[in-house]
Amino acid sequence: MSKFKPRRPAPPPPNMPSSTLLKQYFDRVDSNKSGTITPSELQAALSNGNNTEFNIGTVNLMIGLFDTEKTGEIDFKDFGSLWRYIVDWQNCFKNFDKDKSGSINLVELEEALTSFGYTLSRDVMQLLLRRFDRTNSHAVKFDDFIQCCLVLHGMTDIFRAEDTDQDGVIQITYERFLVLLLNSNLLNL
Repeated sequence: MSKFKPRRPAPPPPNMPSSTLLKQYFDRVDSNKSGTITPSELQAALSNGNNTEFNIGTVNLMIGLFDTEKTGEIDFKDFGSLWRYIVDWQNCFKNFDKDKSGSINLVELEEALTSFGYTLSRDVMQLLLRRFDRTNSHAVKFDDFIQCCLVLHGMTDIFRAEDTDQDGVIQITYERFLVLLLNSNLLNL
């Protein structure tokens, strides 16, 4: 065992508030003072930066990722991870929003998803954009970008679980397809 002891703890990751400030943020979001944050409380606290309400489907997906107790809500222990996750998504979104419009257009979406490792046709990219463009602006806002990426990731995970030889091809029955989708969280949007 090393006898070396740092003089002070390592600093928090960039954009991560101190635990005291994080607790203040948590208490502000926990409007009913229950000690947990509900999807509606989180939705009320989040902003797209363009006066549109955060998509409740996206909020539910994010809470589902960090709800370690599986209660449908997050406590303070989970809140720090969620905070970091949202900040990381904000940075990612800003990086791909090349024209600084506050939304991701088709070209920017293609660049983002390609950089994440997806090789998709232009037709599929257009379908994704159409599916996640809640404002009919031919672009996705911040929350819809998160939801698009999470759903695509979830669909990919479902596919990969069936693609045992990892060749990009699966053969399943219609019933198996339904079981896979209905057992996923992807339809809870």
